[in-house]
Amino acid sequence: MPQEELLRLAHVIGAAVLFGTGAGIAFFMVMARRTRDARLIAHVAGTVVIADTLFTATAVVIQPITGYLLATGIGWSLGEGWIALSLILYVVTGLFWLPVVWIQLRLRDLARLATANDAPLPQEFDRLYAIWFACGFPAFLAVTGIFWLMLVKPQFQLF
Repeated sequence: MPQEELLRLAHVIGAAVLFGTGAGIAFFMVMARRTRDARLIAHVAGTVVIADTLFTATAVVIQPITGYLLATGIGWSLGEGWIALSLILYVVTGLFWLPVVWIQLRLRDLARLATANDAPLPQEFDRLYAIWFACGFPAFLAVTGIFWLMLVKPQFQLF
């Protein structure tokens, strides 16, 4: 398999992992939180933290590397409108993802503490969960926009 095809495959798999892991994490956290069962939430949030570390963080590193190698190998300038906008949206996604990682750790820890004390989830849990939930929408829209840009490659000048 030629190098460009391997890079494309790695790039597409990385994109699928980012999107799929994000959607899966969101689904399982939302479903766990709906139960209000601190023990279940602690377990799910712990798994989410592991999944984010193994899958999302790895793909976050691989995506720009494979994208850069693909673009330069094909002869595309990183300044082309669709590539530049994809990079901007990638940064936007990261700006929403980084606080989410910290929030997921706190949600896990708060649920573990409530479980250990046989207490209900504290108000801080609900406040952080609301922020976590809200951060998902712009990140999801940005990733969806990146997918569209990569597939359509519309020709325009951004700068």
